[in-house]
Amino acid sequence: MVDLSSDDDIREAIELLYLGYRAFTKRADHSLDKRGLGRAHHRILYFVGREPDASIADLLDALAISKQALHVPLRQLIGMELIESRQSRHDGRVKMLRLTPTGKRLEAKLTGVQAKLLEQMFEQVGPDVEDAWRVAMRVLANGS
Repeated sequence: MVDLSSDDDIREAIELLYLGYRAFTKRADHSLDKRGLGRAHHRILYFVGREPDASIADLLDALAISKQALHVPLRQLIGMELIESRQSRHDGRVKMLRLTPTGKRLEAKLTGVQAKLLEQMFEQVGPDVEDAWRVAMRVLANGS
């Protein structure tokens, strides 16, 4: 077991997280870059794809960003016809978001590349490590 009280071990863990994230995003970033898009666009596409007809407020909560940070990339995705926005039937002030067919294809391509990477990693490390990784990511994501 690694002694994470050691500064060197903590720094190695940080470095591995950075390097792992770079590997995880590399191919998706390349595909996005060809379209003039970046990681913010990817996150928006992903979460809108996961929750069709979610409101902008729902998306802000999922991404934990400000309206200002969301405004430009979302407007670009709508302008590129990757996301469509429509008024809620229940409240005309609420905008609902959904991927267009083109947006669905792009999101599936980006997520597919990353899913394959995770599948390969999980095959290599085995189910016990996969379970521990999921627990660790949940703890990290929840800020605990």
